[in-house]
Amino acid sequence: MALTDRAPVDDRPFLGVEQSITGRAWRHRLDPGQEAMATAIGQRLGQPELIGRVLAGRGVTVDTAERHLNPSLRDDMPDPSVLSDLDTAVERLVKAVAAGEHVAIFGDYDVDGATSAALFQIVLGDLGCPVTVHIPDRIVEGYGPNGPAIGRLIDAGAQLILTVDCGTASHDALAVAQKRGVDVIVVDHHQTGVDLPPAVALVNPNRQDDVSGLGYLAAVGVSFLVLAGLVRALRAGGHDAEALPNLLELLDLVALGTVCDVVPLIGLNRAIVTKGLVAMRHRPRPGIRALGVVSRLKGPLDAGQLGFAIGPRINAGGRIGEATLGVRLLTATDDEEAAKLAETLENLNRERQAIEIAAVDDAATEADAECDGGEGPPVLVLARDGWHPGIVGLVASRIKDRFHRPAFAISLDGETGTGSGRSVHGVDIGAAVRAAVDEGILLKGGGHAMAAGLTVARVQLGALRAFLEARLGEGARAAIAGRALKIDGALTANGANVDLIGELERAGPFGTGNPQPVFAFPAHRITYSDTVGQNHVRVGLSSGAGKALKAIAFRATDGPLGDLLLQGKGKTIHVAGTIDIDHWGGSARPQLRIIDAAVAGDRY
Repeated sequence: MALTDRAPVDDRPFLGVEQSITGRAWRHRLDPGQEAMATAIGQRLGQPELIGRVLAGRGVTVDTAERHLNPSLRDDMPDPSVLSDLDTAVERLVKAVAAGEHVAIFGDYDVDGATSAALFQIVLGDLGCPVTVHIPDRIVEGYGPNGPAIGRLIDAGAQLILTVDCGTASHDALAVAQKRGVDVIVVDHHQTGVDLPPAVALVNPNRQDDVSGLGYLAAVGVSFLVLAGLVRALRAGGHDAEALPNLLELLDLVALGTVCDVVPLIGLNRAIVTKGLVAMRHRPRPGIRALGVVSRLKGPLDAGQLGFAIGPRINAGGRIGEATLGVRLLTATDDEEAAKLAETLENLNRERQAIEIAAVDDAATEADAECDGGEGPPVLVLARDGWHPGIVGLVASRIKDRFHRPAFAISLDGETGTGSGRSVHGVDIGAAVRAAVDEGILLKGGGHAMAAGLTVARVQLGALRAFLEARLGEGARAAIAGRALKIDGALTANGANVDLIGELERAGPFGTGNPQPVFAFPAHRITYSDTVGQNHVRVGLSSGAGKALKAIAFRATDGPLGDLLLQGKGKTIHVAGTIDIDHWGGSARPQLRIIDAAVAGDRY
């Protein structure tokens, strides 16, 4: 079917739910054309209809279904040279390896930056280069390379500087290295303007002259391609192939950074995460294994656990502790050292959670006042003295989720503020932040479509709000108005079994760009409900026959969804959510993560 012949979207409400308990309409994910494709996929592959529906709803066709279910690096790995400046970067790295140069790696303080830095540290160290890693202090240094830190690295003997997951917009800082005669290679993925920084190579698929089509990669994915190019060049140059690093053994790090940076799980990213998860399960890295222990994770690691348990603990070091802890953990080779580092990060994460809860409460109160029970501004810009700069991104994310619109949280200190923004699909805040820098409204800033960072003068907060509303308002209002929950199909408590979930996992890993399937459970009775953890609701659901399905609604106790579930014992409701396997207690059982619910015929 040609794009122009695409069947119209099916706008009928799923199960008749026009407005759920959270205010959303439930809609069929598949249009009529995809319904037909789902049937064809199921017949071709001999798969249950539900598997065909999940695949078709994500753009998979009969011809691509087999490859989608079996992603491989062989099929999806491009020639690294398609990236602009990659060959130049590789040539400079070959020179560094040949001379045994001292290489300094300047990384970002999030998981993408930590995994990118760890990759280069491991590979260049194995190739004989002395390596120093510097992760900036979020509060003292801020984001990205800065002149004083670059100067200190050079004073300590750095002969080549690599910036990873940062550096694209760091013109002044990189000019310090240029003036002192030290080459810089930038490996990044953040959006950039026309002017490029003074570097011997800028490997960034989102630079405007790059035509690789790999702009969806995280920085760690770009780093992997640079290292693939380096190993290829060294092999071609006569290095002993047996002595070269095996990059496949590092796919666990690439997968971790890719998942935690919330980039689309499509193409090469999907193959990386699939193979990286296999590596984690069969050859767990000491640091990742230690984090799994302190996180009390059960069963084989999956993408969800990386994003919601492993990643936040690595990030905790960069948010409120020592920024290099994440890299030290990921490069640790000793189990005892890894366990100590993991415990330190676990304690920092608990502290971070307490700080975050207080800040989110403040931000939600301010956002409620701005919305005042009505529509409110299409973009929320919240600022407060005293917010910890390390958690503003988390605050922005929570507010974005709660109010369903782009949100910025800014920590004010004196005459300036540092902040982060998080967006909704279809609203590019990275481009808006760069435009605000060009207009002189922001002191600095950058990012990508879904996340951005900025520094702003206190006196410019009003101008920033006005600018963002003017630039993003139309798209944000459209996103708010079109908010709906897309349903892949209907299931019963009995049908949601371990075998079905195992088949569904083959269509994963799920995340941005490859959303986890959402299923509706029609007319299920609540057999029990209670609170668990800080503010989660645990529920049992029954379709009338067989055992109840275990379910949980995360962070639900303070909202209408939690109220309905906690007060609904014995009631029959429609429930929507995602299913996975709960390994608690050593046995595998299906579990539903509740996203939404509705009472048939009711409006809220």
